[in-house]
Amino acid sequence: MADNNRRRFIKGAAAVAAIPVAAAAKPAEAAKPAKKVHYQGPKPEKTPLFSGAVSYGNLLFIAGKGAHFAGDIKSHTKHVLDEVEKELVNAGSSMEKVLKVNVYLNDLKDYAGMNEVFLGRFGAEPPVRTTIAPAGGVPGNSLVEIDCIAFI
Repeated sequence: MADNNRRRFIKGAAAVAAIPVAAAAKPAEAAKPAKKVHYQGPKPEKTPLFSGAVSYGNLLFIAGKGAHFAGDIKSHTKHVLDEVEKELVNAGSSMEKVLKVNVYLNDLKDYAGMNEVFLGRFGAEPPVRTTIAPAGGVPGNSLVEIDCIAFI
């Protein structure tokens, strides 16, 4: 008798397994993230050397910004942070949503001056940061260059 019940159970399980699953019951495929370039203004006619801001899913990558005018580290840092903020806002983010910052100083002697201007610009919970002085300096005669990763 037990053997007969076992056979009935196995046949029933096989029949259930053979029933097709309704399309509505299948888990929805997650939308795949896409790369998007964020332009400030119209898209350039010619392909640029690099993009200033690119998002992938909800991550936003801002290219290094520099200050290409005469001035001291404080004026350069303020200008660069203002430019980074413009890119973030243009792409739908903000300084408070920045996760990672890289700071490139032309000279490490400017570290304290840069920090004076940097402090508080990213809100009460600032991002992680790496600060270096690259050999050969910062391109374009800027005293500081800053790039970052944020979320949208």
